[in-house]
Amino acid sequence: MKLFRLYQLFALGATMLLFPACNGILDGIYDQPRTTTGYGFNPNGDGTGTLFIDATDYAQWTYINLHTEEIDSTRITGTDGTEVPMGENASLPAEWDFAIHRYDVKTNGGAVLETEATSLDAVLLMSSIPTGNYVSDTETQITIDMSGMMEGNILYATSSYNAELAKWLDVDTSTMPPIYTLSNKVYILRMADGTYAALRLTAFRNEQNTSGYLTIEYAYPL
Repeated sequence: MKLFRLYQLFALGATMLLFPACNGILDGIYDQPRTTTGYGFNPNGDGTGTLFIDATDYAQWTYINLHTEEIDSTRITGTDGTEVPMGENASLPAEWDFAIHRYDVKTNGGAVLETEATSLDAVLLMSSIPTGNYVSDTETQITIDMSGMMEGNILYATSSYNAELAKWLDVDTSTMPPIYTLSNKVYILRMADGTYAALRLTAFRNEQNTSGYLTIEYAYPL
């Protein structure tokens, strides 16, 4: 495991509310908006960096490859979870490590462990990779269309889902508007090839207080 690596935190927070009609209600609540110059990978050059992800589209998966520092996207076209590539002459992602849909997350044959660490530094200074009950993906239903919400028509699709990594943001829908709470913890992603990464979600809004814009600190490989 790499020790004493320094990383630089760039943060982007963002808020586009789950319900567009409620835009602005959650301004100033739950996390501080962050700013950034662009989306995608922002590496520090030492195996650490920050990811800025636009996850505002309910019908889109964003696929992240930590090995190559590449990002790809697909569009969900059916309730069975069918996806099509986005962009001319594009194809479905063949190699990826984890993916984001709004606040849903899944891995590519990986497993995730929640740690008690609240900074990447704390993990990078450990003498070994954290051990424990690494959680694999299961099947769930994700929301892909909210346009009919006011009429009670919400469209769902079947998808794989990692409940452990999804703990990085708790969404309490028992109230209106929902309450969002960041765990601030570091999560260890064990990938299918046996390598490990550390991930920490630091914000879910941008500087305009629009939700669905995620800021993720990462370290790879551990």
